[in-house]
Amino acid sequence: MTSSGTTGKRTAPHDRQARAVRLGPRSVAALLLVSAVGVAGFGWPFLAPPDASLNAHAQDAPWLFAGLLVLLVAVVAATISESGLGPKAVAMLGVLAAAGAALRPIGAGTAGLEPMFFLMVLSGRVLGPGFGFVLGSVTMFASALLTGGVGPWMPFQMLAMGWFTMGAGLLPAPDRLRGRAELLMLAAYGFLAAFAYGTVMNLAGWTFMNALASNIAFDADASVASNLARFLAYCLATSLGWDGGRAAMTVVLTLALGAPVLRALRRATRRAAFEAPVAFEHEHDDGPARRT
Repeated sequence: MTSSGTTGKRTAPHDRQARAVRLGPRSVAALLLVSAVGVAGFGWPFLAPPDASLNAHAQDAPWLFAGLLVLLVAVVAATISESGLGPKAVAMLGVLAAAGAALRPIGAGTAGLEPMFFLMVLSGRVLGPGFGFVLGSVTMFASALLTGGVGPWMPFQMLAMGWFTMGAGLLPAPDRLRGRAELLMLAAYGFLAAFAYGTVMNLAGWTFMNALASNIAFDADASVASNLARFLAYCLATSLGWDGGRAAMTVVLTLALGAPVLRALRRATRRAAFEAPVAFEHEHDDGPARRT
């Protein structure tokens, strides 16, 4: 089986960087849409002034955004799949999502030691931003079902993990950078992105707190500056240690296991030949079909 449209010199298999999903214009537009709504869903306490009508429904807003994000993530997945998520890519998606979902409970509840994050970084790097977004979202959905973590926070987790994995696919030089330099770049990204993931998820959970119960909870009547100070105090008090554990484990696993995992992912991607369409032709009008 050969890919159509190839002429001249062939690229050696070990030099070719196959991508399961390439982002077309509609996929980019869908990702921008869901990201814009996601930014609004996470950051509305700082985007809406105290006298905004949204603050009058502070207890309902997270539920509204959660429902909306579920629909939009589904739209993005459908749009990206329309642009090239074939059966082989779906199989790869299922395997990686299952592996990530199985890894998450191993360290859950123990200082944020969640090994799934390093797998998401490496998968996004090899398979690209479009596949990465879908993989991150599906993995978090599957892990929520596996661990019983289904709730209004789940859509926010799906979007945040989609961003986390997509970011790894957007890192520079995916076809050229290899070896120790690539591992150091991925480890640095995983370290920073682990803290970023924790921070945006704090935004989603922070608004569910009752302002009367704590002086670091979101207060719909307070100014943006006051709520920002409350949020920073909330992050320091509740998640800094957890995010640090997640970041440290991501770095350690990336440096220790990154090289063989990257090779395995790249080998599987090349052998699956996601980008090679199958064509059928007839040698003779009455002869059997020949697959090329």
